[in-house]
Amino acid sequence: MDENQLHEAVAAALTAGADAAEAVFADRQSLSVNVRMGELEEVEREESRELGIRVFVGQRQAVVSGSDVSAEGRRKLIERAVAMARLAPEDPYAGFAPKARLASGPFADFDLFDAAEPSPETLEDQAREAEAAARGVAGVTNSDGGSSAWSSSRWRLVTSDGFHGEHRASGFSLSASAVAGEGSAMERGGEGRTTRHGADLPPPASIGAEAGKRAVQRLGARKIDSTTAPVIFENRLAISLIGPLIGAIAGPSVARGVSFLKDHLGKPLFGKGVNLIDDPHKVRGLGSAPFDDEGVANRRMALIEEGVLTSWLLNTSSAKQLGLDTTGHASRGLAGPPGVSTTNLTLEPGDRDLAGLMADAKDGLLITSMFGPSLNNNTGDWSVGCSGFWFEAGEIAWPVTEITVAGNLIDIWGRLVVGSDLEFRGSANAPSLLVDAMPIAGR
Repeated sequence: MDENQLHEAVAAALTAGADAAEAVFADRQSLSVNVRMGELEEVEREESRELGIRVFVGQRQAVVSGSDVSAEGRRKLIERAVAMARLAPEDPYAGFAPKARLASGPFADFDLFDAAEPSPETLEDQAREAEAAARGVAGVTNSDGGSSAWSSSRWRLVTSDGFHGEHRASGFSLSASAVAGEGSAMERGGEGRTTRHGADLPPPASIGAEAGKRAVQRLGARKIDSTTAPVIFENRLAISLIGPLIGAIAGPSVARGVSFLKDHLGKPLFGKGVNLIDDPHKVRGLGSAPFDDEGVANRRMALIEEGVLTSWLLNTSSAKQLGLDTTGHASRGLAGPPGVSTTNLTLEPGDRDLAGLMADAKDGLLITSMFGPSLNNNTGDWSVGCSGFWFEAGEIAWPVTEITVAGNLIDIWGRLVVGSDLEFRGSANAPSLLVDAMPIAGR
């Protein structure tokens, strides 16, 4: 659908009885190829087109979506949306973003789209090369396969308040997973990357070699006794320790009073010198966009500045509930009203690499895998299953498995030491993080 058709859909919604309306159109194409043991296992192609309509009748709103974007399909969606809105309960905070906050074009180009669409054969070759490199690592005995994928997406938004805009993005990904050992002593390791441009992916052989190496390093993993010791979260997963912060500063959670950080705005949460940046304008960023999903102009923000919590993540609705202004963090699919999310989240690096953190800690646990996190949203008490390596005198000693670390996040964040080994692997990234002492549950 082009922009004119979206304008027509909005106009039709107003004619049908809506006081305000917006239309969102998203189309996506993707291609993925999986191989295993050197043989082609799966080729999948997907193409989708979907239209979302949100309407307001007074303070009542409704959202509908569908894949039939024909003239008749649009008419039915609009009629259904208006009928639903008339029956919906009133929401005093429902409505569009203030006009003064809306972004206006021409929008900046963040180089998010690579027009080069790879062939299935190219993706298959990349997946084969990655898997072959993983299988070629000494000690690797089996494979969970290699995968290569491409996608392209376009998102358009038109509102009756005068906003219209679109952004387009591509994605390229490559991964491999290897198995080392035999029988009950088998261990797995994987590696993968996703980028906006194909040329930014690491070579397939390096992806596979890293997957194989990580599997072999896990051989001989053992349980340890329960203890309290320094814990380092490896940079590949360290952002998971920060993830609960994002949910806790989300405006809808704060407005409902279900956040353990609801009384911490403007207060220190981390040590001085710790900065957490959200930047929607990062060139080739996996979370970049020129405006949020309500059409609001977004900008780079320090959510944590010198250790202090500076802002909630707000869309229009939650901002109204809290008596504040939207921060441009609205995020939505096509089937529901906006929520909130970050864009490109980065915990800025410190001055010690992983080896330096281990040397400082002397003896402790390096976590390289996490699963099954548990969080009490009202208190911030947190625990997670994990595996990794025990280190002594700053050097890796042996792999460990089946352990759990736990603590209160406010206490943990206040004692974090931030490493320097920041890598941009996704839309949220952090360097390795050291906590000077945490309870570790083992055997």
